[in-house]
Amino acid sequence: MQETAPLLDVLIVGAGISGIGCAYHIQKKCPDLSYSIIEARGDLGGTWDLFKYPGIRSDSDLFTFGYEFKPWKEKKAIADGRSIKAYVEETAAENGIKEHIRFLTRVVDIDWQSDKHYWRVTLKSEESGQHEHIAARWIFNASGYYRYDKGYAPHFKGQSQFNGQIVHPQHWPEDLEYENKRVVVIGSGATAVTLVPALAKSASHVTMLQRTPSYVLPVPVDDPIAKHLRAWFSEDTAFKAARWFNIAKQRWVYAFCQRFPHRARKIIRSLNAKMLPEGCPVDIHFNPPYNPWEQRLCAVPGGDLFESISKGKASVATDTIDTFTETGIKLDSGQHIEADIIVTATGLNLLPLGGIVPKIDDEAISLPECVTYKGMLLSGVPNFAIAVGYTASSWTLKIGLLCEHFTRLLNHMEEHGFTQCTPIADPNMETQPLLNFGAGYIQRSLEQLPRQGMQFPWSMSFNYAQDVKIFRKGRVDDPALKFEQKF
Repeated sequence: MQETAPLLDVLIVGAGISGIGCAYHIQKKCPDLSYSIIEARGDLGGTWDLFKYPGIRSDSDLFTFGYEFKPWKEKKAIADGRSIKAYVEETAAENGIKEHIRFLTRVVDIDWQSDKHYWRVTLKSEESGQHEHIAARWIFNASGYYRYDKGYAPHFKGQSQFNGQIVHPQHWPEDLEYENKRVVVIGSGATAVTLVPALAKSASHVTMLQRTPSYVLPVPVDDPIAKHLRAWFSEDTAFKAARWFNIAKQRWVYAFCQRFPHRARKIIRSLNAKMLPEGCPVDIHFNPPYNPWEQRLCAVPGGDLFESISKGKASVATDTIDTFTETGIKLDSGQHIEADIIVTATGLNLLPLGGIVPKIDDEAISLPECVTYKGMLLSGVPNFAIAVGYTASSWTLKIGLLCEHFTRLLNHMEEHGFTQCTPIADPNMETQPLLNFGAGYIQRSLEQLPRQGMQFPWSMSFNYAQDVKIFRKGRVDDPALKFEQKF
């Protein structure tokens, strides 16, 4: 095992959209600080490098999901995975970030050394298996929030007797042949509504089998605001205007759904009914038992899911599974769906901090006992930042603000000679779950996550306009933070 390398100022874990964004802000706002990005995979892009299933795309518009500092220039507002990865890769190349990334290297242990005021980090080479130690003053964990090596796949009765292929979207085989095949996609979330129209282009028929419907909202393929503004203004001006318009629209839609859930439900139902063939049982297949935005709305660009159904290339079955059979799936209603391929779009497994368990002087930290400070630091844990975004808007809108505030905090410490920053929470503070969100993958993992308080700065804010003031202009020397110098 190699010995500890020279002290690094910031170690970023993960070369996805959040990690690359953090690197950009450090270079721009803290040019004298050193940083490195550790990436376990062989390429950057995170989610957008991992997922290979047909139709993979964002579920937020790229004017808000992308970086504020780098205009999204493509016509499509909801972009495919390949385009998003290319966008992240271009950002890294343009700013000299890629040379700071260590690929095929995994962080396997981090241990805060109280007497030295730095993290002792153990790395493992994915190629050789060798370990080495490095030291970092700060860690910014941008490793994502779900488990990369295994998606959520519940066991179904009779699964072993099915004669066809069973595939999970997270592990899509590159050589999977589905042309002229009968495909059943189990699920009703963003992955399922993306897969169905993509597969329907060449499969003989695709059935979306769901236990519980989701809200499915048709959205324009091209952003209408950006399209018109580009004809009159520069690319940058059009991007900024489209970004702010979409931020306001996201906030308005969410607020409307929260305040007028019954009216929102009727509007979404009306949009669905207009795009579906006559006689389609809208209230069975597209009428969730919960209110809009208690879980994320599923966006379908150009209404492609509804178009596939209208053309007879796809259909929806809302029922529960009795058993898999040799030739398909038997439902509790008695209906049998014939299938050559079954896709289990049943969700994700969360893996907090990418599986890293922080330690302080060799003692493991219990994440559920930590409270988040401004959604970016953990109580009792020195010099450790995390990337947690919005759930009711583009996830990365919040990440961008966190990265800006993080660099302000770093500069404040440099200016005053501080070497340690630790959030200190009242042990009697009333807390609540970190993410108040109904998605299954969140609910299954709440007990593994840190918690949030009921009031600022320990509560999670989901209002972008409010967060702009807090993270860009608010004080960084909050009384809840304990700053120390190494003597």
